Amino acid sequence: MGTSCQTEIPIYSLTGLEFLVKTMEIRNIAIIAHVDHGKTTLTDCILRHTGAVTAKEDRERLMDSNALEQEKGITILAKNTSVKYKGTRINIVDTPGHADFGGEVERVLSMTDCTLLLVDAFDGPMPQTRFVLGKSLQLGHKPIVVVNKVDREGARPGYSVDKVFDLFSDLGATEEQLDFPIIYASAKQGWAVNQLSEVPGTNIEPLLDKVLEHVAAVKSESDKALQFQVTALDYNEYVGRIAIGKIYQGTMKKGADVTLAKTNGTTANYKITKLYGYEGLTRYEIDEAGSGDIVAMAGIPDVFIGDTVCDLGNPLPLPAIQVEEPTVSMFFMVNNSPFAGKEGKFVTTRNLRERLDRELETNVALRLEETEDKDRFKILGRGELHLSILIENMRREGYELQVSRPEVIIKQNEVGEKIEPYETLVMDLPDQYSGACIQELNRRKGELTGMDAHTSGITRVEYVIPTRGLIGFRGHFISETRGEGVMSSRFLRFDKYKGEIPGRKNGALISMDSGESTAYALWKVQERGELFIEPQVAVYPGMILGMNSRDSDLEVNPVREKKLTNVRASGSDEAIRLVPPKKLTLEQSIEFLDDDELLEVTPQSLRLRKKVLDASMRKRSGGGR
Repeated sequence: MGTSCQTEIPIYSLTGLEFLVKTMEIRNIAIIAHVDHGKTTLTDCILRHTGAVTAKEDRERLMDSNALEQEKGITILAKNTSVKYKGTRINIVDTPGHADFGGEVERVLSMTDCTLLLVDAFDGPMPQTRFVLGKSLQLGHKPIVVVNKVDREGARPGYSVDKVFDLFSDLGATEEQLDFPIIYASAKQGWAVNQLSEVPGTNIEPLLDKVLEHVAAVKSESDKALQFQVTALDYNEYVGRIAIGKIYQGTMKKGADVTLAKTNGTTANYKITKLYGYEGLTRYEIDEAGSGDIVAMAGIPDVFIGDTVCDLGNPLPLPAIQVEEPTVSMFFMVNNSPFAGKEGKFVTTRNLRERLDRELETNVALRLEETEDKDRFKILGRGELHLSILIENMRREGYELQVSRPEVIIKQNEVGEKIEPYETLVMDLPDQYSGACIQELNRRKGELTGMDAHTSGITRVEYVIPTRGLIGFRGHFISETRGEGVMSSRFLRFDKYKGEIPGRKNGALISMDSGESTAYALWKVQERGELFIEPQVAVYPGMILGMNSRDSDLEVNPVREKKLTNVRASGSDEAIRLVPPKKLTLEQSIEFLDDDELLEVTPQSLRLRKKVLDASMRKRSGGGR
C-alpha cells in the first residue's frame, strides 16, 4: 500500500482522549506471504516497536483475534491496523496466506498501494506467494521484499532472493517492479537490516524507514468528490452493519448524507451515523477522514462488499472488486439422524438459512445455491479448508447440521467439453518418503512437473493435479511423511476433465445396532480395522465406527455385552485390551467421507454416517461397497 497523502485527520489521543487534528502523510501497505512465513509476527513486531499496543494487550499473534485463528496458527480474515512512525500514519493490512482465503487477499489488496512481500529465508517463495504477488503486480504495486527468518539454521537468503526475482519475471513484472528493495529480518527476534553483513540487527526501524523512503507521497485528493469503496464488513449490535474500506478521494464526515452506489447499478441515500479510525489494535470514533485513509463507517444497513459511498446526489461508483470463482462445493443439510436436536441450539432449516445468509454478507468467496429440497443447501467455496472453517465456526456457535463430501465444480468449455479445476502442488518432504507420495499422486491423476533434492535430506516435489485428486490427500500425506512433510497448493486453471479418480481404498465399519458401545464389543471389532470411537459412546444403525482393513463395508455390533454364566473354565477369561481409537478432527472427517456418506456436526460431536441408515435399504439402493 503505498498510498501516501497529506490530509487533515481528526483522531483521539489514546492517552488523554482529547480531540486532535494532525496533518499526516499516509502510507497504506499490505503484508503478503505464504502460510507460516511470519506475516502476523512481523505486524506484531511493528505494533510493539511503535508503541501501538499496551502491556495488557501484548501477547503472541496480536492480529489473530479470531479464536480459530489462534488455535490453528493461521490468519483467516484480513485485518487492518494503524501505527504512527516519524510523523507518518502507516495503515497495515495483515492478510491470510492460505489459498482458500484468497477472496480476503484480493479485496484488501485493492485498498493498498504497496506490499511487503515476506518470504522465508529457507523455503523461498511458495505457491500462495505466487498467487498473491500476481494480484499485487496486476494492481501496479512495487513490492518491498522482506526475507524473514535469516537467523534460522539452514537459512538460504541468497537462494530465496534469486527465486523471488525468477518469480517476478515469470509473473511479467515491469522493470520498475523488478528493481525491488530487499530487507533481511527476523520478525520473531524483532529486528531488520538492509544488508546481510549487518545481521543480527537491533530493531525493526530499517524496514519502517524503507517504507517511508520507497512509497512516494501523493497529493491529497480530499477536495474532490467522495469515493469510498467497501472491502470488508463487520457487525455491531448497537450500530448495526459496519463497512470498512479506503477513501479513494474526497472527505467523509460523521452525520453527512451520502449516496450509496451498489454494484448492481442502483443507488440509495443514507446518513453516516458513526465514523471510525484505527490506532494499533483499537478502533475509535472520529468526526472526519480524508482521502487515502482506511476507515470504518456505520449507518447503511444494506451495504455490501464492492459498493461505493459517494457525496449526496453524485454517485461515482468504482469498478466492482473481482474475486476468483469457487472450485469446490458441499451440501449443508438439516440434521436428520436419530440423535438430531439433542446437542445443538440452532437445528431448524430457518436457523441454517439465516446463518448462511449472514456468512454470505462478509465472505465474498462463498456462494449459496438453492436445491429442490428445502432442507438442503449447496455451498460453493475456494477449498476444503475454506468450507471447514465455516462449519467449525457454526459448530462453536451452537449449530447442528450435516454436510456431504466436497465435490469439485465441473464446467463446460466453448466446444462442450467437460473441464475441471487444476492446482499446483508443492511438497517439501524427507527423501525416504517421496516415493510413496509420488505413487499416490500418480494414482490420483497428478502430473510431476519438478523435483529438487536439497542437501539437508529434504526433497521438493512439484505437481499439477486436478483439485479432485487433492481431496482427502492431506491426511494421507501427513501419515505417510510421519508429520515431517509440508505441502501447499494453489488454483492454477480450468482444464480438460481427467476421468475417474479412485476414491478411498478402505471400506467402513458400520454399526448395525443402537445403544452405547461396550469395551467387549469393540475388542472384537478392532480386529477388523481401525476404530474411531471408544467405549461408552452412543451409536445408531448406519453410523460409521471406523475404517475396515478391506475395501468393502462391514456391519458390526458395537453394543454387544459379554454373556455372563456360572460356568468358568480354567484360564478362559481373556483380558480386554483396546487399541486407542483414532480421533478424527473436522478436516480429517471431511476427508474420510465417500459419496454415500455424511458428516453429522454438532457442538459436542462429529459423527460419520451412511446417507441411507437402514442396511437392507442401502443394499437395494446400491449404496455402500
